[in-house]
Amino acid sequence: MRLAYSLDGSESAPVLVLSGGLGTTTDMWDAQLPAFAPHFRVLRVDLPGHGRSAVPGSRIAVDDIARALVELLDELGVGSAAFCGLSLGGMVGQWLGANAPDRIDRLVLACTGASLGTRESYEERAELVRRQGVEVVLDGARERWFTPAFRDSAAARRILDELRDMPAEGYAACCEAVGAFDFRADLPRILPPTLVLFGEEDPVTSAALVEELETGIPGARSAGIAGAAHLANVEQPEAFSAAVLSHLQERAAA
Repeated sequence: MRLAYSLDGSESAPVLVLSGGLGTTTDMWDAQLPAFAPHFRVLRVDLPGHGRSAVPGSRIAVDDIARALVELLDELGVGSAAFCGLSLGGMVGQWLGANAPDRIDRLVLACTGASLGTRESYEERAELVRRQGVEVVLDGARERWFTPAFRDSAAARRILDELRDMPAEGYAACCEAVGAFDFRADLPRILPPTLVLFGEEDPVTSAALVEELETGIPGARSAGIAGAAHLANVEQPEAFSAAVLSHLQERAAA
């Protein structure tokens, strides 16, 4: 499995990996680039079957995506990097933090959980998309991703238009990966300093899920983004970017 990617920022700067959520592409991070690129070499990756990444030919799991990311870091000659993952990207970050902690300097887990929903619900959604196409999940995504005040904005419509154009099998394969992921027993193995970010109006990641990450990961702390649902970085880019940078730059100040 090979992940498509883009690089921005100085070649001499430390690397920051950005990994997004189910149904999104690297474009979801556009609003973060002005804040991150002056400090980091920003490596944005597309999930399998999303954006420019090829559609997987077989069933995949979160650890497959994480291993593909490690292979990409090897290919680019990156020994270690900071990591910020949102939703499914945050699941990838959890796996890396526990299984490849030497590759991750600091970790941001945004709008995610050690387990989300039920396996059955994600399997059903995947099969629905295979039968009827991605457009069948657009309304649900719109409600989960954005608050009512933001849903009709140009920024929200742009993200939803990208979802509409996504290959059904790419979405379905990653949907199944989300449903199968359960990292609750492994949270104590996550070693990098971790910030758990959440949208205060996110219907996907409840307070209980946030607390589970914060208490389960050694030394983790959490921070909320006001006025944001699931795609908190799109809806409140300035607050999101400031929280991430504050956590990542603690390393430089230490």
